[in-house]
Amino acid sequence: MTKKIAIIGPIPRDTILTHKNEVIQKYGCATHPAIALAKLMEDDGEVIVISHVHKKDHDAIKELFSPYKNVDISGLDCSRDRGTVIELKFLDQNNRLEKQTAFMNPILPEDVKPFLDADAFVFVPITDFEISLSTLRYLKENSEGIVIFDAHGPTTAMNINGSRERKFWIDRDEWLPYIDVLKMNLEESMCCWFKNEYDIDEMGHYDEDNTEHLDDFGAYVLNKGVKVLYVTLDSRGCVAYTRKNGVVNKEFIPSVPVKEVIDTTGCGDSFAGGLAYGFAYHDDEIKAAQFANTLGAMRTQGKTYEVFKDLKDTRAIIEQHYS
Repeated sequence: MTKKIAIIGPIPRDTILTHKNEVIQKYGCATHPAIALAKLMEDDGEVIVISHVHKKDHDAIKELFSPYKNVDISGLDCSRDRGTVIELKFLDQNNRLEKQTAFMNPILPEDVKPFLDADAFVFVPITDFEISLSTLRYLKENSEGIVIFDAHGPTTAMNINGSRERKFWIDRDEWLPYIDVLKMNLEESMCCWFKNEYDIDEMGHYDEDNTEHLDDFGAYVLNKGVKVLYVTLDSRGCVAYTRKNGVVNKEFIPSVPVKEVIDTTGCGDSFAGGLAYGFAYHDDEIKAAQFANTLGAMRTQGKTYEVFKDLKDTRAIIEQHYS
């Protein structure tokens, strides 16, 4: 049976200054997992894009998806003329300054209602107001699809000047019961765990080798109803927490190595898309992580969507690195 995966989140008009001082302009966020999945699912699946965009961006975004015949853009709405505009300045390969000059209206239950038959719903918010909690509740009550949620949104705030800053996910426990698969990076995990003080300096920098909190945090999240927690560890790979026979299980899945990193924008979104494929087609958390790591690695290899491969070539990479 044909699978359906919905990608839900902003499609920002991005201006990116890379760590090599190159300027890239493109539409980002939800476009990365949507196009990556469109290529993987070309022969037996449908990708649904649900987002709010500016009227002046609507035609260009439609054109962006037009080469992919299995992408359904009926959830792309510009009726309120509210979209997202982002400026990113990379300080190095992983750290960046962000400024947001326009923002979309939140995704509400009415936006996902036509697509309740999807096998997976991938939420890739980049700011804390973009997804309504009522939307997750609605899906849990009305759909059998798995909910995959990226914590980048609720751990990021936008101030009145447009600067985007890290924040604690204070109301985390209200959201967790409605999330099946939760993904985040290490920095975001520190914004989700309030039990101890953390070594984060006044500039917002953190110790990327400090993973001591993850086991306690993983157990806590699973106790709140999440089925799988993934925490990405930059170039090292990711760790997955599940509960099996009442015991918390921790599994490290190494990354797919790359020779040179060209552009990391959209890596986390691509990772989320890989998780969706792994669960929709294999129902396996390790296989999902392998697809996720692979799509994330692909994303770093260029400035365009040509970095993503079809299912045959993607499987070949997975077999090469994980066999």
